[in-house]
Amino acid sequence: MISLHRIPGEQAPLALLLEADPSTDAIARYLADGHCVVARLDDAVVGVYVIKALSAATWELMNIAVAPEHQGRGIGALLLHHAIDQARQLGAKRLELGTGSFGHQLTFYQRAGFRVVVVEPDYFLQHYPEPLFENGLQHRDRLRLVLEL
Repeated sequence: MISLHRIPGEQAPLALLLEADPSTDAIARYLADGHCVVARLDDAVVGVYVIKALSAATWELMNIAVAPEHQGRGIGALLLHHAIDQARQLGAKRLELGTGSFGHQLTFYQRAGFRVVVVEPDYFLQHYPEPLFENGLQHRDRLRLVLEL
């Protein structure tokens, strides 16, 4: 049975967060003032998300990741819906996120009701020192998605 637990940022599972964001500097910045929640299966941490306030009414999903060996079991969807509920409980009227312009993540968020509102050309080229590839394609542009709560 999966259980969800809020934990202090300094206890966040860095290796798991790096699955979704390869920048340890970026992770450290948003963990400092973010809300971190982990998914546990027995004693093992199998998933994590971090949300952070951009303003009183707008929060951002900074990171969401599921351990590769546990993907495809609904843990990501459980985490995403929990993050949406948490943001709402914290007073958010809007939840935003940034993701690549292709890949399974985009449809994952769209299935939950997120809509693309902005394309940030060359974001991944400008903000990451190493090229990011997925399925043989290089990520260049970042999409900003929004869910009105």
